[in-house]
Amino acid sequence: MTEQKLAKDLPSVSNEPKADEMEIDLMDILRKIIAIRKTLYKAVGIGLVIGIIVALSIPKKYTVEVTLSPEMGNSKGNSGLASMAASFLGAGTGMSGDGVDALNASLSPEIVSSTPFLLELLSMSVPSGGEESEKIDLGSYLDSQSSPWWSYVMGLPGMAISGVRALFADEDESDGLRNNKFGTIELTKEEDEKITSLKKNITAVMDKKTAITNVSVTLQDPKVAAVVADSVVHKLQEYITGYRTFKAKEDCAYLEKLFKERREEYYAAQKKYAEYVDTHDNLILLSVRAEQERLQNDMSLAYQVYSQVANQFQVAQAKVQEEKPVFAVVEPAVVPQQSSGTSRKMYVIVFVFLSVATVIGWKLFGEEFWDKLRREFV
Repeated sequence: MTEQKLAKDLPSVSNEPKADEMEIDLMDILRKIIAIRKTLYKAVGIGLVIGIIVALSIPKKYTVEVTLSPEMGNSKGNSGLASMAASFLGAGTGMSGDGVDALNASLSPEIVSSTPFLLELLSMSVPSGGEESEKIDLGSYLDSQSSPWWSYVMGLPGMAISGVRALFADEDESDGLRNNKFGTIELTKEEDEKITSLKKNITAVMDKKTAITNVSVTLQDPKVAAVVADSVVHKLQEYITGYRTFKAKEDCAYLEKLFKERREEYYAAQKKYAEYVDTHDNLILLSVRAEQERLQNDMSLAYQVYSQVANQFQVAQAKVQEEKPVFAVVEPAVVPQQSSGTSRKMYVIVFVFLSVATVIGWKLFGEEFWDKLRREFV
């Protein structure tokens, strides 16, 4: 009986020191924190001041999102406008455009972030921020955007180096060069910085399942952000339309040239036949009749070729219209009322928390660890 009683009592005896030790440790930590409460008050004040300075230094930004639902590439088969035109004109279905489009809305993100696309955006007009009638180009607006004060401090070495390089730079260097003889694009340093900034602030994301494309523009002025977002959408539509209709327009231009050539050949054969008939109307010689018949056959053959090319040209014109994609703007560009990104209150809360956590960590663990290191190495 005594052994069983001792076995029952042993676990409780062994667990009590652990619980007591944990409670003592927590109480000890709490007493240390209460002891440094005045220091914590100072840390809260310092964190509050730093948070306010940082929050006021970071400019507000506004985000505008536009949602597009573009027509995806699909197999047109014999139901397209070009096929209908071909059936009415009797030209067959050789130009029905069967197959999948080579470029569709899935390339919207790549187009929006491409250098030629962004270069065109730099020259667009945006509100200047003063009177509504005053406008400036987007490149000048990017120069007028404010930055945190520490970005200027960190940029001083780079500005100094650039100034020294400018003193020794060749004055004949080209400025703002675009396409050179090699077909490449050469940018100035300012243009490269602006395009890099636009790539960060202008994005396009497409959902592969629904084919919905979201275009997002983030700038410091809400009206400018809305204007740029609307321009990006329209320019994106133009780019995709241009890519989609490029081959069809080339075919149409070639057939138009061929149509004009065959028409001139037919007119020439018709004129030659008419002149010969007029000058040999009263003659009944077999040689005259043979030449007249030959000229008539040439005119008929020229008309047949001219008629076929005319039908193909009309089908090609219909195909250009058929290849144009259709875009539905689900959510247009709306001027935002609230700024995007992290709020100023959150900056203040984060810095107050970091200040308090730093002081507590230093007082509870840092000082003791530092004293041990100093005693070991001194």
